[in-house]
Amino acid sequence: MKLDPSAFVADPELIQALEKHSTPISCDTDHVLFNQGDHPKGLYILDKGETTITMASPKGEQLMSIQAHAGSLLGLPGLIGNGARLSFVPRDEFTSLMRADPLLSLKMLQVLAAELRSARQVLSNR
Repeated sequence: MKLDPSAFVADPELIQALEKHSTPISCDTDHVLFNQGDHPKGLYILDKGETTITMASPKGEQLMSIQAHAGSLLGLPGLIGNGARLSFVPRDEFTSLMRADPLLSLKMLQVLAAELRSARQVLSNR
């Protein structure tokens, strides 16, 4: 499955607002952020560098592999490497920010809509 990496890139204003509530994470080596099915702890922002987002079937077969670029919001199973710099926004901070600023909520919906469009396009091309 080949998704468009730009589907994960968010509006710079949204990234800046989220970063005010985030904490940097060290990723000098390959690092698994989360696995499919994990309870969501928050949102990851790819500040600098690139990452590979992967998803595997229950049998371990690779279903997708996507290169994400700086400015991406990550909420899918991911494997981080290549000197990327990440920030993490805890779920409570994210929820409070979305409630406090309706414009940022709309920008977040744009990111989600782009991810959904990209996934639907891939599925329709199978």
